[in-house]
Amino acid sequence: METWSLFALSADLPLGEQCVLDECEDIIMTEPFAIRHVSIVTGDETGTVVPGQTVLVGENGTIEWVGEDADIAVPSGYNRLDASGKYLTPGLINAHVHVFGSGKPLSQALLSPRADAITSAFLHSHVGSAYMKRLARGFLQTELLSGVTSLRTVGDTGYETVELASEFDSGESVGPRMLASGPLMAVTGGHGSPKVTMTSDSPWEARRNVRQSLRAGVTAIKIAATAGVTDARRLGEAGRPQMTLEEMAAICDEAHSAGLIVAAHAQSREGVMRALRAGVDTIEHGSSLTDEMIELFLHNPASLRGYTALIPTMIAALPLVRLPQSVTGITDIVHANAAAVSAEMESGLKTALAAGVVVGVGTDASCTYVTQYGTWRELDVMHRFGGMGAAAVLHAATQVNAQILGLADVTGSITAGKSADMVLLTKNPLDGSAAAEADESANFRAFEQPEAVIVRGRVLLHPRIERLAEIDAQLDTL
Repeated sequence: METWSLFALSADLPLGEQCVLDECEDIIMTEPFAIRHVSIVTGDETGTVVPGQTVLVGENGTIEWVGEDADIAVPSGYNRLDASGKYLTPGLINAHVHVFGSGKPLSQALLSPRADAITSAFLHSHVGSAYMKRLARGFLQTELLSGVTSLRTVGDTGYETVELASEFDSGESVGPRMLASGPLMAVTGGHGSPKVTMTSDSPWEARRNVRQSLRAGVTAIKIAATAGVTDARRLGEAGRPQMTLEEMAAICDEAHSAGLIVAAHAQSREGVMRALRAGVDTIEHGSSLTDEMIELFLHNPASLRGYTALIPTMIAALPLVRLPQSVTGITDIVHANAAAVSAEMESGLKTALAAGVVVGVGTDASCTYVTQYGTWRELDVMHRFGGMGAAAVLHAATQVNAQILGLADVTGSITAGKSADMVLLTKNPLDGSAAAEADESANFRAFEQPEAVIVRGRVLLHPRIERLAEIDAQLDTL
């Protein structure tokens, strides 16, 4: 079989022939294949990097063998990829994704109640649903081409991601492995309403909405426990509790009966506490924490698996606070709310880490300044602003997220028997640093342009991603 020299291919392949899904299937290499002479960045807690490795991937897209180059003779019939000087990591897992936006800042005119109503009417029309499915497909493929091989959506306009997840799972089209939530569960006038929500105002109405989503095939549920930043109308509104403990408990009970985990958007102590007591499985964004809250994170008898994880999404708030308002265009109200929420999130993350709370990684993709290809930026800010060691961040974005989402038996590590979900890089994202220190150097920008992304055993060589140059330049100043 042919031996692919990735370095040579990178030099010889014209830009126009780089991998853009649905346009360039001729360089999507299929299994079986062997990646030779590669250094594996394992994604474990200590930042282990193992040089001189070979990875065999079988016809079904599953990793068959991982070990020293000298210990394996590549079977006949396998394509060979020479990855000398390259680094192979587990595919990234993004636990907090929306697929309705690119990350460009929204005009304030589009956030008015009247604009909300007009936009919502379109999104929930037949034409709007078809449009959103097409948009979602493109954004999900962008996530994949940036190295995200698995993800969870946490608030969709409809059930377009459920349909797309089925297509990706069946092999009908190429995309990441997905847990799809469908619309966000909210109260009347609550966070995300009316564009991406199903609303209710009692525990039984909330149960009905969950049952409707289960019938539609969702594989995750999301609650809006509190108000948010971008749709807040008044100072201090972000984080204000919206859904009652009883309503959230009904949602969790219904979802858990079907074996689904529940996420909760929560940005204040009271909101987080209510959600924890209700039994949610992940807190999105978070707040400063009390001892009682930490205990519920660590041991939550009402949750599906006995604990609750924290998904901080720091990149969703940081740019709104640290970039000048003359650049972001946000109002004084949004800026003040973002500053308060960002401080709470940072405090909560640091306390959670010190207490041994399970911490995962999610970006809040689609929100202002959170691009679909920018998962590496969340890793970077968790490391630099959140006090996490580089190895701990990569561990959270791979093995820990797989555990949180119930995918640990399938993906999250480069291990025989698991799906071949991997990212090939030209640089070590941990930069060879000692992994135990919080102030160590890291190079998560290595994920900005992967050499190859491998999902379910399909190799996407030299993926090309359409970027938002102005947004990237502003984010780089952080």
